[in-house]
Amino acid sequence: MRITFVLPTANMCGGIRVVAIYAKALAERGHRVVLVSPPAPPVPLSRKVKDLMMGRGWTRSAPPPSHFDGMGLDHRVLESYRPIGDDDLPEADVVIATWWETAEWVSRLAPRKGKKAYFIQHHEIHPYLPVERCRATYRMPLRKIVIARWLADVMRDEYDDDDVDLVPNSVDHDLFFAPQRGRQPVPTVGFLYSCSSYKGVDVTLAAIEKLRALHPDLRVISFGSAQPDWSAATAASIEFHFSPRQAELRGLYAQCDLWMTASRSEGFNLPAMEAMACRTPVVSTRAGWPMEAIVDGKNGFLTEVDDVDALAVAATRILSLGDADWRALSDNAFATVKDSSWARSCDLFEQALIRLSSKAGDAQGAKSSSSIVHS
Repeated sequence: MRITFVLPTANMCGGIRVVAIYAKALAERGHRVVLVSPPAPPVPLSRKVKDLMMGRGWTRSAPPPSHFDGMGLDHRVLESYRPIGDDDLPEADVVIATWWETAEWVSRLAPRKGKKAYFIQHHEIHPYLPVERCRATYRMPLRKIVIARWLADVMRDEYDDDDVDLVPNSVDHDLFFAPQRGRQPVPTVGFLYSCSSYKGVDVTLAAIEKLRALHPDLRVISFGSAQPDWSAATAASIEFHFSPRQAELRGLYAQCDLWMTASRSEGFNLPAMEAMACRTPVVSTRAGWPMEAIVDGKNGFLTEVDDVDALAVAATRILSLGDADWRALSDNAFATVKDSSWARSCDLFEQALIRLSSKAGDAQGAKSSSSIVHS
């Protein structure tokens, strides 16, 4: 097949990483894969002036690092930041939107650019986005591929589409693994840093402060692809790792007694799955994949969104376990994800594209009754 992915600006976010995994796997299976994205938007003059006045020099636009770097993929970046159209894309069998704005672009493409799919990694209804435009993209006649059961439910309940392809994310067990172990000598909590408000880092930090009252020696590990804007006191109390290599993440996860995630909204939550693959129990809000995977007291704990006290209590329960009970929780966390496989997920993704490309007539016409939702 000839497959085109239409992307927003490529960067180090988790959604781009998932696209990179599938693009690489599909190319290795013999498909012709092309990825097209706009560059980063130009830096506003006001920010350039502010940075200059703050002594940071004259800020220049530069290509951000992305998960496509060094992968040997055919990634084509436009000459300027603008919508992607017919002239920017090769003819293909399938063309895939990967974000709400790219869905608008893909919906306008000529049929020769491929049957149209929409790879949905989140329900992008956030206050900082044009909500009605985002909602409209989920009503477009594009074949939907979703990464989590809750997204399939949203497409059915809110957009009257009960015929979508569910292709769950997975974990690379060659990268994320750990031997059986006991609790750390010093109680240790880990979390992912993000500047996006829906990731709930403010809630995580508040829960950690409550934990410190009970565990003054608490060790806190964090990593992220953005530099935190923390106070000096907070920065001094957290071991932060800026954009670590994928191979380094395993060691960070495996140093933790628990992984905490306080997202207000989440498409999937790959770090939670990776932490479990490294035998680390997870304390999470009810958002994304953890809702499907975590059983209270078995492999971690679930709490309500924005409930700082509940997060702190759940974390305390894990940090208070004896070594044998913590090992049981750790083993169960690993067992939760041990059968997960990117190869199997890629099989499902590939099969969804093959079905779409083989449909007669318009790709967005009546859906075949043989198409199923994968679990």
